[in-house]
Amino acid sequence: MVPAVLIDYGSGNLRSVAKALERVGAEVRLASEPGALEDSAELLVLPGVGAFGDCVAQLHARRLWEPVAAWLRAERPFLGICLGYQLLFEASEESPGVAGFGVLGGRVRRFDPTRVKVPQIGWNEILPSDPAAPLWQGLGPQPHMYFVHSFFPEPAEPALVTAECDYGGRFAAAVARPGLLATQFHPEKSQAAGLGLLANFLGTLTPARA
Repeated sequence: MVPAVLIDYGSGNLRSVAKALERVGAEVRLASEPGALEDSAELLVLPGVGAFGDCVAQLHARRLWEPVAAWLRAERPFLGICLGYQLLFEASEESPGVAGFGVLGGRVRRFDPTRVKVPQIGWNEILPSDPAAPLWQGLGPQPHMYFVHSFFPEPAEPALVTAECDYGGRFAAAVARPGLLATQFHPEKSQAAGLGLLANFLGTLTPARA
């Protein structure tokens, strides 16, 4: 079992994220105060439902911002989902003047409503950069994942992009580096494909635990 801390900053969807992680081998505990990050947790999970600026404000209000930032600076294992993905970047068009964690270069952009329906809600196929990589093992060349979003990151480092999605043009559906996975889609709502991705990600953390 991988001990995981799931950040609770007052957003919804925590139960479904926790249940999905538990199904693939994580031992999940909720954290709504900074002291909860000072234990033996091996994985930090930041979900996301709501607006960029509101989430930043809630994390600061609960004194969780700096502990999460320190975890990210130390490059400890991290999973970000939806808004938890967007917060890794420097800023978002959704909340001008509000800074993200900035551990990844780039900004979060809004879909052009003259080109596509905003928000994107529902299933869409994603295109892994390397379907044979351990992260995508067994999911096929174009797995379908579930999206609910109006904004998407534009990473400054294209090499970090592990999967793209086409919605009025291609965008970075997920980024990854050793010990880190962040997705614009919701793996916990993506049935077998989402669970497979979560299981694969936990599997990549196993060597670090040896």
